[in-house]
Amino acid sequence: MERQLISSGTKWEDIVGYSRAVRIGNVIEVAGTTAMDGDQLIGKDDMYAQSKFIFEKIEKALQQAGASMTDVVRTRMYVTDISRWEEVGRAHGEFFRSIKPASTMVEISGLVNPDMLVEIEVTAIVSQ
Repeated sequence: MERQLISSGTKWEDIVGYSRAVRIGNVIEVAGTTAMDGDQLIGKDDMYAQSKFIFEKIEKALQQAGASMTDVVRTRMYVTDISRWEEVGRAHGEFFRSIKPASTMVEISGLVNPDMLVEIEVTAIVSQ
């Protein structure tokens, strides 16, 4: 099966050795995605704004892979403060209210940048 790599164009992909998303057959995995836009963090101190921006980035990666948010079957959300789960949940609901993928949200001790509050990854399956 052909392996399609989707890049976000950041220097970190080559340094660390990863892709924004990978499609093999009808399965697309989108890597952990944060609210970084180049070197700028979107939504400092605002977990909802970061989450919304992240879902928009994920949507673009899925489109590049020939999919859409309606193809998402699993979301994984890593938050630095679980007491603020509703902020992430609100953004998740705006994108997935009618899709209802299997979802996980867990608290982690931190991300690469201490101002990052959330990182999200998804799995999508498209019909062939």
